[in-house]
Amino acid sequence: MPTTTWNRHHILSLADFTTAEYDTVLQTAASFQEVLSRRTKKVPTLQGHVVANLFFEPSTRTRSSFEIAAKRLSADTLNFATATSSMTKGETILDTAKTYLAMGTDIMVVRHREAGVPNAIAAEMDRLGVRVSVLNAGDGQHEHPSQALLDLFTICTLIDPDHPRLELLKGKKIAIVGDILHSRVARSNIWSLIASGAEVHLAAPPTLLPKLFAEYILESGVRSQDFVISSPPSFPTPHSPNQQLFLHWQLEPALQNADFVMTLRLQKERMKAHLLPSLREYHQLFGITRTKLQFCKPNVKVLHPGPVNRGVEISSELMDDPEFSLIQSQVTSGVAVRMALLYLLGSGKA
Repeated sequence: MPTTTWNRHHILSLADFTTAEYDTVLQTAASFQEVLSRRTKKVPTLQGHVVANLFFEPSTRTRSSFEIAAKRLSADTLNFATATSSMTKGETILDTAKTYLAMGTDIMVVRHREAGVPNAIAAEMDRLGVRVSVLNAGDGQHEHPSQALLDLFTICTLIDPDHPRLELLKGKKIAIVGDILHSRVARSNIWSLIASGAEVHLAAPPTLLPKLFAEYILESGVRSQDFVISSPPSFPTPHSPNQQLFLHWQLEPALQNADFVMTLRLQKERMKAHLLPSLREYHQLFGITRTKLQFCKPNVKVLHPGPVNRGVEISSELMDDPEFSLIQSQVTSGVAVRMALLYLLGSGKA
């Protein structure tokens, strides 16, 4: 295990994560990945702790991996589902959280379709003066820290399995393609990849990557000299060696010489207008296929946070091709990374 002291009480966003914190998570996850390869996959690290999974929104991968991560650490788990809870009778979110607090919960893993709910629960726990940590498992269109960290871990362990660290991505070109407007995963990945020194290229139709997204990113903390809209050519911006974030309304420039491609799900449940002519046209223009990967570097790898709309964001053939696809590796990495996050919050030290 790394020896760095962990001082973060909640994990709500990656916007203010330090390099040391990223490296601590990566190295701790690597230690737990080794544990998961053993015949006996359980350790007593969080024995006596209670982890409550408060998922106010449906989930398969995130919820299941947090649950198995807690159990691998020997913690007791409580699982919340809105449909079978007292919220159907009018109970508020904060009252629900305080109910789980009264049951002895130590860590609350929170997912909600509205942005800011995990922050509100964390603020209420802090106001009450209790030592309960809150971990954001995805809130609206805001962030999804654990997904971005497992993406980072998946890539870094591919490059250096024994010593994953943030600096491994410095200078790498990473394309993020798809429904960036509605994606909390994209926002968290932007923070982690910019921090690593990678060159990040966002590609989507204008309706899913509006120019206003640039203002959001700049307001959120990416320096203006790190940002450029590279296409269409009606938005010329002088290139600088320091630029790290690029917006494209065509796919080819984003894929050109890319080391990694992250494709995102079309979040139709969040779309309040007809933002695309058709799924078929979207796949023709922005769907990732083996043919389109010819623009990338020969050893390019493809990621997707799931769930996947096969034949829309990515072709079925490519998704199941172990030569290019890291999608199943992401799911496996998710358990180790979430074990690391629960451990760091539960123990206070790495």
